[in-house]
Amino acid sequence: MSLDAVVSRAPTPAILPGSGGLRGALSDLFWRRPKFLLTLMLAPPLLWLGIVYIGSLFALLAQSFFSIDEFSGLINREFTLKTYGDLFQAANLDIILRTVTMAALVTLASAVIAFPIAYYAARYARGRWKALFYLGVMLPLWSSYLVKIYAWKLILAKEGILTWLLAKLNLLWLLDAWLSLPIVGGNSLSVSFTGTFIVFVYVWLPFMILPVQAALERVPGNLVEASSDLGASPGQTFRNVLFPLALPGIVAGSIFTFSLTLGDYIIPQIIGTSRLFIGQAVYSQQGTAGNIPLAAAFTVVPIVIMGFYLWGAKRMGAFDAL
Repeated sequence: MSLDAVVSRAPTPAILPGSGGLRGALSDLFWRRPKFLLTLMLAPPLLWLGIVYIGSLFALLAQSFFSIDEFSGLINREFTLKTYGDLFQAANLDIILRTVTMAALVTLASAVIAFPIAYYAARYARGRWKALFYLGVMLPLWSSYLVKIYAWKLILAKEGILTWLLAKLNLLWLLDAWLSLPIVGGNSLSVSFTGTFIVFVYVWLPFMILPVQAALERVPGNLVEASSDLGASPGQTFRNVLFPLALPGIVAGSIFTFSLTLGDYIIPQIIGTSRLFIGQAVYSQQGTAGNIPLAAAFTVVPIVIMGFYLWGAKRMGAFDAL
């Protein structure tokens, strides 16, 4: 190549010229002020979250400080704590305690059932078997929520397949003895607290299995082997090694099972007795009774409970297992 050709070649500019027009001006503005671009990108979701979600919560909280006029049935829009005082009446307090107890029992049962399943998936399942594990856990979540509940209502009914199976095994007397118990029993499993508990555990179990499995995946296998080499029994290895390391995953799963049970009203409405849970109380007070302040106060209860629950879960490192 001649010297004249090298000299005549124009050097490539380090910065390309602007494209001009509105598009170029906006491009230059965003390049010089990246924080402005970030603000524009985050503004729509933040506005949606702030107005629709947080705004509705504040409106709900404001409603809970009103009261209902017992004579006219109209809402008295003056600040008062009377509605929160109504929550401590015997009937309303019984609803709260019943719901919290059910949520705690469902969470405990889900953890007991989920742990061996998650442990097998984390320690032994490989390749195709792990894919089948995820498919088996996630498959119930792909079907309709209402379809699953009504299917369980047919299974737990007095003429359902479960009663038929127990009759074939000559164990129907055991079911009758259980249903005769005053709190957990009823005419059949489909109209009892036991049936409500079974369906709650079935529906929310995948939300416990996956966080526990993720936590157990992080446990180094050599810790379990070292515990065995040092003479620890399987029970001691579980108590001192596996369970403490898997506890954040269990707490993370309990956030889902506890909160979902705490606020659900469809399962107790379809399967269970006439005694209400918090979700049913909110529905009935807001709809049938027209007592919106009391419905709002009932709604604040699970929010407060979950606020303390999430605070404790964060201190235990549960969010790292999500």
